[in-house]
Amino acid sequence: MVNLKQGDCLDLLESINDVLVDMVLTDPPYSSGGLFPGDRKKKTSSKYTDNGYNGASRFLDFSGDNMDQRSFTEFMRMVLAKCRKKTKPAGICAVFTDWRQLPSMTDALQAAGWIYRGIVVWDKGNSRAIPNRFRNDCEYIVWGTNGRRETKYETGVFVGAGCYHIAGMNSREKHHQTEKPIELLEKLVAIVPEGGTVMDCFMGSGSTGVACVNTGRDFIGMEILEQYFKVAQNRINEAMAQINPDII
Repeated sequence: MVNLKQGDCLDLLESINDVLVDMVLTDPPYSSGGLFPGDRKKKTSSKYTDNGYNGASRFLDFSGDNMDQRSFTEFMRMVLAKCRKKTKPAGICAVFTDWRQLPSMTDALQAAGWIYRGIVVWDKGNSRAIPNRFRNDCEYIVWGTNGRRETKYETGVFVGAGCYHIAGMNSREKHHQTEKPIELLEKLVAIVPEGGTVMDCFMGSGSTGVACVNTGRDFIGMEILEQYFKVAQNRINEAMAQINPDII
């Protein structure tokens, strides 16, 4: 089952049944991209992309990326609180962020009522070197649970890695300025049993949906920008057709 909705997730979440979702896996706008307040006010193509041949700056700028940290924290708290109502007891919330917004995201997750469980590291291995500094090679997935989640030391139980060494997307292969690799998303949704439901309220170009189709999970996706929503629809439909040509 794939259910795609175009619009503001704060509105669209009201149309989702409560206690339906096994996992919220989402990649919201970071409202980041700099060290100073003025940096956050720039358009996303200036903050996150390059202008070289086939650089990701060729894609549409996305919205919601110009908040200061206090506003960003409150916005994410509101979103994640609504998401928790839609999530089953013991369900998972996993949210991408960068090093600048890591403290804000951990605050927002907990303020929304999730139990904070830790951070998964994505070593994307493609950051630029800056003399006399450490490289910012990684982005992060802040994760938690909707209440208690039992652990079982049994054969075959899912055990996820705490760090994934997966190369970031080549700009020539992207459909969105900040697209995440399908391989990484497939590894993250593996915590959900096959047939479970994953929800992404910042769907972008639909990569999480493709990962769910590829691995046999149901998917609910939301995207505010119509252009990216259409891209996501096409990509997810193509993935479904590859799995079962009779569906499309």
